[in-house]
Amino acid sequence: MIKWNLLSAEEQRKVLARPALADATSLKQTVSGIIARVQKEGDKAVLALTQEFDKAKLNALALSSDALACAEDELDEEIKAAIHVAYDNIRRFHEAQRPTDITLQTQPGVFCEQRTVALDSVGLYIPGGTAPLPSTVLMLGVPAQVAECRQRILCTPPNSKGQIAAEIRYAAKLCGISQIFLCGGAQAIAAMAFGTASIPKVDKIYGPGNSFVTEAKQQVSTTASGAAIDMPAGPSEVLVLADAYANPAFIAADMLSQAEHGRDSQAVLVCNSEKLINQVTREVDRQLEQLNRNEIARAAMQHGRYILTESFAEAIEVSNAYAPEHLIVQADNARGWLSKIRHAGSVFLGQWSPESAGDYASGTNHVLPTYGYSRMYSSLGLLDFMRRFTVQELTESGFKALAPSLIALSQAEGLDAHAKAVSLRTDALNAKANDSGVSS
Repeated sequence: MIKWNLLSAEEQRKVLARPALADATSLKQTVSGIIARVQKEGDKAVLALTQEFDKAKLNALALSSDALACAEDELDEEIKAAIHVAYDNIRRFHEAQRPTDITLQTQPGVFCEQRTVALDSVGLYIPGGTAPLPSTVLMLGVPAQVAECRQRILCTPPNSKGQIAAEIRYAAKLCGISQIFLCGGAQAIAAMAFGTASIPKVDKIYGPGNSFVTEAKQQVSTTASGAAIDMPAGPSEVLVLADAYANPAFIAADMLSQAEHGRDSQAVLVCNSEKLINQVTREVDRQLEQLNRNEIARAAMQHGRYILTESFAEAIEVSNAYAPEHLIVQADNARGWLSKIRHAGSVFLGQWSPESAGDYASGTNHVLPTYGYSRMYSSLGLLDFMRRFTVQELTESGFKALAPSLIALSQAEGLDAHAKAVSLRTDALNAKANDSGVSS
């Protein structure tokens, strides 16, 4: 247990530091090499790297239409019903995010608009690993579908037999995704960013992944011919804010549900009750023994933090300083504290709102900024699959009224051509007025 008020400012900063990432220099060089190879060799490189890393020897990268069509027959009704519940809720929440175009007359005769359109082509990355992630397919596929992006492709690593889970195929089909490619890692990101003979180049890439995927996304996003990305990301994390009235078993379960994601995940409890912290630590030990992914969760809990504050208000300030990906508030009148929360990717209020709800089926998106990026990045939403642009239209009288200001500002900045573009039109209007006066 860490007593917050006994720490210096530097010690507090260290307590809130994330687990150290892997050797950045080595990682960057490895990923850079993979990207360069894919740019040079295209499909050949992706196929070779898929065989090397995923042990899958493929003849083609594209999933066959038959494999997509038969997904429904491979699943039992219970999982299909669960996927539909999640799909419906996620779609409902993202449809509510549709933007409204703006048209405004800023002064007489000067009209300004803001319009929003879908991105043309998007690439969705679904990580592999020990379990299929249909939830991530829905979190990326549904907003892309609602936004009506013209081209939606999906990349996910196959198993050693060159197959992907029926759950992923079924969720993709629900989202109207017909182009699925059997590749993962940095090579999949490079293929989507630059295009190959099989895999189309996309405008923007979405989705979580390991350190290689994250680094590849960062690198392609800084290359002019590459692709934009949804957000920077690091290992998953949860912070639980709790008071003396919270349920210690619930808190322990929420912390462990994050810890089982990976060894580099982090779970933090910030609380103003020493008694509750002690109860939670005992619950964590007890529940750890019951988990299938016990070894992974136990390793992640080595990065765990149990922080004692003098008040719940101070606990919130600790949370704001940490800026967690997931923030769970288990406290009396949890909603009453919401206005004090400034930095979090997604907030779960009250004891009946586990992180699992947002991860799967409440309707909010589980693709969130991690590693403190929730200070300046938002959770994934419909607008991330769209772009906005502005329109302006000036009438003759509107231009004439605005012209003196345009010329003055152009001259103040020393941009003669800008001023000339205005004065030429002003001269034309004056000539037109003179001609009209003579003719009359």
